[in-house]
Order: sequence, then structure tokens, then C-alpha cells
Amino acid sequence: DNQARASRMQRISESCRISFPHWWLALLFILSSTSALAPRGTVSRRGILGGISLVTLAPPSRAEEDLSPVVEVVATGDAKKLFNEGRALESQGNMAAAQRIYSKVTKISPRFIYGWSNLANTQVAFGDLSNAEDNYSKAIELCKESMAGNEEQFGVRRCSDMYVLRLNRGTVRLNNGMPQEALTDLQQASILRERPDAIILQNLARAKELNGLYSLADKDYNLAISMTANEVSPFWLRSALVKYQLGNRSEGFDILKRVENRFPEAPEVRSAYAVFLAANGDQVGAQRKFLEIPDRQRFRYSDIQYLTKVIIWPSSMIDDVSKLAEAVGDNKRKIE
Repeated sequence: DNQARASRMQRISESCRISFPHWWLALLFILSSTSALAPRGTVSRRGILGGISLVTLAPPSRAEEDLSPVVEVVATGDAKKLFNEGRALESQGNMAAAQRIYSKVTKISPRFIYGWSNLANTQVAFGDLSNAEDNYSKAIELCKESMAGNEEQFGVRRCSDMYVLRLNRGTVRLNNGMPQEALTDLQQASILRERPDAIILQNLARAKELNGLYSLADKDYNLAISMTANEVSPFWLRSALVKYQLGNRSEGFDILKRVENRFPEAPEVRSAYAVFLAANGDQVGAQRKFLEIPDRQRFRYSDIQYLTKVIIWPSSMIDDVSKLAEAVGDNKRKIE
């Protein structure tokens, strides 16, 4: 059934690299079906991660009203053929070709929800977050219009994927300097989902963290971890950092040890591990662990812009890793 399909599709890819600054992004890419079943998503971590506030979909022109007065949940005609072609190309990893196809779909059927959302998916893959955010917004406005319509008529489907659209736009906003807007989207996604969802929770926790709501973020991270307890994921590192910020270093270190066991060579993990060692009084071990990071990557931890704008660590972690970098002389090397 639909729930079982959605559950099977919500598997987090193992291909992500924890050293990538936006590793926490988890998009539910909508790959709409033209069958009688509701369109569902697949989880992807390929190419992450717009810029502006919600873009309200402009009213359709008179020509568009005549051709397509109803919001389309299922593609028809030429748009259906092209859309399926785009899906096939996307599943093969040919995102550039898929993007060209989806762009054509939006021109042929500008009121087809998933033409816009799938176009946004491909834009995310290329890092074009501003346009992706715009197009997710268009899909959301169309979905709202579909949901607000009169009672469902025979043969006319309603949009039922608002939580996925909100999740996708929320994660894009989260990674594009829009933490408050991201928090709103992700809270709405959580409400619409109507049950705990590990993917929503980890992104919602991150949004709360970026908005300084550390205690609330900690709770969401805890629940997300409990739902993925047998599979250590990169977002566990963020949970450990939040616990450090809250002064719960013992639990934070326990989580970090499992992350370090899974991702032992990731620079961000090594640096965090060193900070925890130093906080526990093992200065020698902390410096040794910190010096395991290759020089070029380690010097970044002396760069306040990297710490606050790229990896965006909590303030207590930033303070303590800066002290550690100074202790090993990295701050002098950076100046030199």
C-alpha cells in the first residue's frame, strides 16, 4: 500500500561524505507517478544543497486558463511522455538531461505540480538553490490550490504530497542561509506527516539548532537517533555538538564515539573528537587527535568564517576548537 511504499523509499543513501559542509541535507525527491497511486518520493543525497522568500505563483495567463484551468496532479498528453522520460534520465543520474526535460514540462503544463518540483530537484543537484527554492514554492502554491478546491471529482486527483514539498523547500532554505524560513517549512512538514519521520526530524533539529533552540533541537535529534539506532548517520555528529553546547558532554561523547567508529578519517569528526578529549582533561590526546587531520584541512579550524558560516558549529565548540588550534600553533601558521 502507499504507506509501505513510502516507508521503503525513505532509505538514507550511504554515499554521502561527512566532510561535506552540507551533509545533513536529506531531500525527498518526488518522482511522480501517473498511475492511480499517489506520487511518492525517494531519498537522495546526491549533489546538495535559495535564496529568497516564498515566491507566490503568478496567476496564469488567459491562454493558460483556457488550456489548463485545473491544477494537474497527474501529467497528461505530451507532458506525461516527457515527464516519464525525465524521471528515467534522473534515475540514471543524468541530471542535466533531466533538467532540460523538466523545464520543457513546465512550459507545456505550467499547472502540473510535479513538473516544478522535479525541476527543483535537478537544480538542487547542481547547487542552484535560489531557483530550486523558487520552483518548490511554485509547486507548493499549486498544491495548496489543489487542496483548497471543491470536493474531489471523479478522475481529478488532489495533491497529497505537501509534506514532501515543504520538507524539500525547508532543507534547501536550511542550506541557503534562511534558517527561520526553513524552520517554518520543516515544522509544517512534521505536522502534515502526522507521525515521527527520521528524515524530517533530523532536518527540523538542524533548523532549531541554527535558530539557537538547542534544547528543542536536542530532543528532535534524540528521537531521530532512536529511529536510526542501528545505522550511524552523519547527523549524529550534530547531535553530539548540540549536547556539548548544552553541557551534556558525557552523552555527547558517547554518540561521537560511534560516529568516529563509522567515519574515523573525516576531518570534522576528528576535530570534534579532539575538542571532547580536551574538555575531558586529556590535552595531550586532544592535540594528537587534532594533528591527525591533514594540515590544509586542519588550518580551516583557525578560520572563524569557516566555523561560523560553513560548518556552523555551536559557539562553545567554536571557542574550544579555536583554543585547540592555538595550542598546536595553527593560528600562527595561518598568519604566516
